[in-house]
Amino acid sequence: MHDEFLCHVTAYGVCDGRRIGVPLGTYRAPTLALALWWLRDRASWMAERLDPRPESEHIPPGALVPVADTVPDVPAVLRSWCGDPDQQELIADELAAGRLVRIAVSDDTTEYELLAESVDALRMQRTVPALIVPVG
Repeated sequence: MHDEFLCHVTAYGVCDGRRIGVPLGTYRAPTLALALWWLRDRASWMAERLDPRPESEHIPPGALVPVADTVPDVPAVLRSWCGDPDQQELIADELAAGRLVRIAVSDDTTEYELLAESVDALRMQRTVPALIVPVG
């Protein structure tokens, strides 16, 4: 059993023709349950910032505008992932087995990535490929 997990959240975009990553947070979770909680919390945090409630007092009137129907709804995908017990169980099983887990979702300008892995696995040479979880 893997007891400690390193979790990261990063947003990737293109600037001056190059792919640039912007770290949005890192957490060294002492348990699997806390790693899963942190990943869900960060996914919810991103969803709320990408799709805030228009009536929020800190958002000036007219600051939010609808996007085209063709733009992927990243906040909805993140919220759906957070509320899907089957996805949470899959992530827990993969992390407990020592595998790297990557959850990624993109809109037309940015890719949002949640990444987690066992600290023990970081210390060992990996022989198992990462699990890429399709979202959306």
